[in-house]
Amino acid sequence: MLEIDHLTLAYDDTVVVEDLALIAADGEVLCVLGPSGCGKSTLLRAVAGLEPPVTGTIHLDGRDLAGLRPDQRDVGLMFQEHALFPHRNVAENVAFGPRVHGLDRDAVRQRVAEALSLVGLSGTEFRHVDELSGGERQRVALARAIAPRPRLLMLDEPLGSLDRALQTRLLEDLPRVLSQLGTTVVYVTHDQDEALSLADRIAVMRAGRIEQQDTPAELWRGPRTAFVARFLGLGPVMAVQADADTVTTPWGRVPRAEVSDAGAATGTVEAVLLPEALRLAPGHQPPGDDELAVTATVATRRFQGDHLRLGVDTERGQRLQVAAWRGELPDVGDEVTLAIEVAGIHLLADDPAG
Repeated sequence: MLEIDHLTLAYDDTVVVEDLALIAADGEVLCVLGPSGCGKSTLLRAVAGLEPPVTGTIHLDGRDLAGLRPDQRDVGLMFQEHALFPHRNVAENVAFGPRVHGLDRDAVRQRVAEALSLVGLSGTEFRHVDELSGGERQRVALARAIAPRPRLLMLDEPLGSLDRALQTRLLEDLPRVLSQLGTTVVYVTHDQDEALSLADRIAVMRAGRIEQQDTPAELWRGPRTAFVARFLGLGPVMAVQADADTVTTPWGRVPRAEVSDAGAATGTVEAVLLPEALRLAPGHQPPGDDELAVTATVATRRFQGDHLRLGVDTERGQRLQVAAWRGELPDVGDEVTLAIEVAGIHLLADDPAG
């Protein structure tokens, strides 16, 4: 288990990570998700022993890592740039860690075979790095990181340098690899899809602090702040009027007990409309008892394979995004009726950073 408490990191006089607390449980895949420059990669470097803390502690399985060199921490670290040894073949690259740890030749050979099998590259031991595709190189880099069997594996934007097709292919395979590995994993990314697909828990990071920690499902259904909602791309964040009993939205007044609530105050508060709460009402059908009806005009259409993504403008001038899956698909300029599920209106807590 990784335990980080009151950690502050700085470059010169610039604080990059401030008073951060974070726990990754045994065998858990914890994704640290955040925009560029929020401090997430610096956090990994501190755990690996590459950046000294200003204050705070880092413990791995109960052991204080303070004062330990990177090679003494039993931590594996894989960066976005795989940095394989170009003059060595696949097996020699993967064998580097076990050899540094002093394993004998037979044990090293076994570790290499196990790691390559885990990432789906058995039989490539004697191929040179320049003979590999981009996806194969990333798999070799992952095999090299896991071959020493670290107690903690940290992956820093491992798919960031790959094209979309390769990212998709590896993203489908990574959950199997990490599950079979069974070690604690901290996975850093700015990509929401990666985090939602891979993580047991997600820690959303903002300006050196953790904004929210939750399971992917809880984070998706219950963002606490406008920053989290916007960063996940959940839906429009809007101002609503809330009192103890009712919430007045741009589309009508609803009972407060029927909406989702992250602990908002009363008065003018922010809310987000969760994506699954919005649908087209075919043929201008009236909405159900737990829905609001909104008239809108189609402004944009984007083909996205199995559905159309429509940008629709409401009578109050709001632009909403809704998926159109089948049946009669409206054209730009058509008037449509939207049904908004009341339970999908989610009140947000006050955003301390504004």
